[in-house]
Amino acid sequence: MSELVQINHLTKVYEKKKMALNHMNLAIPRGKIIGLLGPNGSGKTTLIKLISGLLVPTEGEIFVNGSAPGPQSKAQVSYLPERTYFQGGMKVKELIAYFADFYADFKPERARELLYNLNIDEDARLKTLSKGTKEKVQLIMVMSRDAQLYLLDEPIAGVDPAARDYILRTIITNYNNQATVLISTHLISDIENILDEVIFIREGQVLLQDTVENIRERKGKSVDAYFREVFVCWGN
Repeated sequence: MSELVQINHLTKVYEKKKMALNHMNLAIPRGKIIGLLGPNGSGKTTLIKLISGLLVPTEGEIFVNGSAPGPQSKAQVSYLPERTYFQGGMKVKELIAYFADFYADFKPERARELLYNLNIDEDARLKTLSKGTKEKVQLIMVMSRDAQLYLLDEPIAGVDPAARDYILRTIITNYNNQATVLISTHLISDIENILDEVIFIREGQVLLQDTVENIRERKGKSVDAYFREVFVCWGN
C-alpha cells in the first residue's frame, strides 16, 4: 500500500451543527513531509485529531496503515497538539520515563541527546520552564518515537525565530524515510523548504494536494505566495 493514510468521505459535525469537515477524501503517502495549510477554521486541527483517534467522525472512514483509528493505529502515530498538556510538577527526566513506559517505540537516548543540544536540564520541573522551552520539550518527546506518522499541530508557532531552524532540523533528522510527517502551520515561509508536498484545505474540504516542486515549476512562485493567491481568489 503506497498510502499511509486513506480518508474516505470524512465528515465531522460538532454541536450546534457546525460542520468542521465536509465529506473529505484524501490519501496521504508514505515517506513525505507534508504541509497541511489553510486559514483559521478550515478544519486542520479537527483532521489531525480525527487521524490520531482523539475525535470520532460523524461520517466516513479513516485508515492509518490499513487500520481504523484504535489501539493499533495509535501505536503508530505520534501527535503533537497545538498546546502543551504536560503536568507542570513533572521533571523533564520523569517525562522521558513516562514516554518510555507508555510507548514501545520511544527512544530515551534520542530524547536526551536533543535535550542536551538545546541545553535543557533533565532535572528541571516543567513549571519552571518558559512557554517556548516547554514546547521544545514536547516536540522532542514526540520526535523521539519511531512512529509511522507524526502529526504536528503548529510546532513552531510558540518558539522564537532563532530556535525554529533547530526545530525544523529536529523534525527532518528524527523520522525514518518510510514515515510521514504532517505539519499544520500558518508559518508557511518558515517551513516551506523542508516540505515535499502540501495540502490546502478550506471549509473542511481539500482544495489542492500537490508537490512543492510542481507548484514552483508550474506556478512560478513559492508555496507561500501561491497559498496567498489561492485563498485571496477563494475569498473573492
